[in-house]
Amino acid sequence: MPLFKRNIFGQVLFIKKWLIRIFGLISHGRYHRFNNLQIEGSEIIRKLPETNVLFISNHQTYFADVAAMLHVFNAALKGRDDSIKNVGYIWNPKLNIYYVAAGETMRAGLLPKLFAYTGSVSIDRTWRSAGKNVNRQVKMSDISNIGKALKDGWLITFPQGTTTPFKPIRRGTAHIIKTYKPIVVPIVIDGFRRSFDKKGLQIKKRNVLQSMVIKEPLEIDYENEEISEIIKKIQFAIEQDPSFLKVISVEEYAKQEEALNKQRNFWG
Repeated sequence: MPLFKRNIFGQVLFIKKWLIRIFGLISHGRYHRFNNLQIEGSEIIRKLPETNVLFISNHQTYFADVAAMLHVFNAALKGRDDSIKNVGYIWNPKLNIYYVAAGETMRAGLLPKLFAYTGSVSIDRTWRSAGKNVNRQVKMSDISNIGKALKDGWLITFPQGTTTPFKPIRRGTAHIIKTYKPIVVPIVIDGFRRSFDKKGLQIKKRNVLQSMVIKEPLEIDYENEEISEIIKKIQFAIEQDPSFLKVISVEEYAKQEEALNKQRNFWG
């Protein structure tokens, strides 16, 4: 690879690779030492084509969710089965993995700007800005950049557009699916909200069982399914439909916590 070869967004791949390596080495312990990330579905990653793949997921922190996915994807591509043991997989990462992120988040300081260089497709949210609700038009350049990312490789998006659970799915994700017809792979994560702060930069609690379940691609009729139908499929696939909410007794909650604790790895 030429030293100063650039990708479709003008980023120098040599710099991008080293940033992924450095951040990968720093963050690895957050999922494999301080906490325990349990993975399901790594074999699905290895069956995907090189381009036009859209990952949809629920969202729990600003940065830790994406970082975990980059670890899992690269580990799977290097032959790891539901494991991120031996961080050597990060030495030669897949460089055409991108993720959709709010522009204001990725511009808020040096560290987010460095994170953005690892693959952010930054967009201006149409519904919220600077902590306030807004109502503005979609920027066509944002849609175009999403299309570029899918044409070049894989794209991660969080269709709720927020880390708050069980919020509605934004229609924009369904429009992207109808427009670019990608393979849509759902991912369900858990435990990140308990183990990290909201930004996903600081460890809030150790010895938390984190999980990432990669599901089979959705079956979508791109030509005939309505936007509302696709939204419903997304909602169920990432387990954010209101039907997943249930009220349980204190006793049942205690039983679930006890069962979960048995799966956790405690240190020292």
